[in-house]
Order: sequence, then C-alpha cells, then structure tokens
Amino acid sequence: MATTENGHFCIKKDQVFLIMSNMLRNLFAHPLTRSKDIDDPETTAIRLQIIQSKPLLRKIYEEWYDRIASHFDENDSVIELGSGAGFLKDFIPNLITSELFPISGIDRVIDAQAMKLDDFSLDGIVMTDVMHHIPDCDAFFYEAGRVVKPGGKIVMIEPWNNSWSKWVYTYLHHEPFRPLAKKWQFPQSGPLSGANGALPWIIFERDRRLFSQKHPEWAIESIIPLMPIIYLLSGGVSLRNFFPGWLFGLVRGMERLNFESKWGMFAEIVLVKNCE
Repeated sequence: MATTENGHFCIKKDQVFLIMSNMLRNLFAHPLTRSKDIDDPETTAIRLQIIQSKPLLRKIYEEWYDRIASHFDENDSVIELGSGAGFLKDFIPNLITSELFPISGIDRVIDAQAMKLDDFSLDGIVMTDVMHHIPDCDAFFYEAGRVVKPGGKIVMIEPWNNSWSKWVYTYLHHEPFRPLAKKWQFPQSGPLSGANGALPWIIFERDRRLFSQKHPEWAIESIIPLMPIIYLLSGGVSLRNFFPGWLFGLVRGMERLNFESKWGMFAEIVLVKNCE
C-alpha cells in the first residue's frame, strides 16, 4: 500500500497480483489438501493420491520419471530423496526410497544434509521437486560427494527461473520463489514449507562458477528446461484438475516445438561425480 501526494491510498500492481492470486488459489484449492498442514506427513501421502487420480498430472510425472530412469542401468544402486508423494519405483524397480519423516511405503528415513549411508555406496541420487527444500545445499553436495561413487550421478527435476516461470511461481504458487537471494541457504522450518523455488537456478545458472569452485567433485552434465505450460494446466498437487489427460500429447508437442527451452517452468539437471 502506498500514499499519493494528496494523501490518498493506492495499491501497487504487485499487491493487486498477490491479492488476486490468493483468491484464485483459495477458489481452486484441491479439496483433499485445502485445510491440511503442508508439513504433515499425511499431506504427503494425500499428494500421492492426488497425482494418481489426475490423469494429466500423472502423465507429467511419468515423463519426469522416464527421464530420470534413463540415466541408470538396471543393477545400479540408486536412492531417491523425498519419495513420499511419488512412484518412481515403478520405473526403477530396485530404487531405495527415502523421506525426511516416517511414512508408509518408504524404505529409509534420510536427511539429505546428513545421510547415514556408507562411503561410495551409491551409483546415483535422484529427486523430484526436492532440492529447493533443502535448507543447506552445500551440506547436501558434500554428503552426496561422500556417498556416490566416482562416475555416479545426481539427477533431479526442479523448478527453473525465467521471466515466465518467475511470474507463475511468484503469483500462482504457494512456495517462496526468490531468485535474488544472495545465499544458497534458508532458515530451516518444516520439511515442505521451508523452500526457495529459485534455488536450483541460483546454484546451477547464476552461481555456476561458484558451484564449480565449491564442489569441484561435481560436474554439470546437462540442464534441460521443461514444461512451460502443461504443469500449470494440470493444477499440480495443490489445485483442482483443469484439463483432461488426453491433452498431454498435444500440449507437450506444442511446448517442444515452440518455446520449451526458453520458458520451461522446470529443468532436468544432471550432475556427474568426477572420477578420482
């Protein structure tokens, strides 16, 4: 709220967007999670139910999981961080699933910042929409460097930053999105309420040189922007379903042909541990 020269109050454009976005989120909130605490393990279980019940959203996750699984061989030892709301094990059968808190169907309870795993015991670490919830990513990269074998990988699907996605994440999403943040860390709160959605872009794009200096054991193999529109149409895990599943192929084809590389809301990020 600002005051004009004649003493009248005026509302800034950003405030209008925030007010409207809050109204829209409340109006279209998914009934299963509308009143739930985002940090409650029960909410994570409900989100898996939502993903499975929304055909368009499930197809989005299936594409993500196909991409992740393609980086590993059948007998590789791979652990997934933040598995609670997903079904990646359908694509990597011997996957070790984990979560920050006990929840049904999870193999291990693991904190990404202090993984109780043996040195060089893994061929890979995978995650979907998880890294931007880790309060201290430096601690995670050091731990990953300890537990992953030389030549192993970290593969993740994460939010990405550009002028389009910044607007969407700022005004239509419930998580903080702060591309101007100076630090890679944020105060630890709940496992899901604590976040900076812009963190993957900050680390791997804006601060790419700094990442290479701080973590020389990790090389950035690829960053592929994905899905500028279709996730928004699906309503994600927090909003109602807006479009039928049969639209997936049509919309994805259009995205790939025209503007996915420039305007993707997500990115597939692949890191490879340098051979010692």
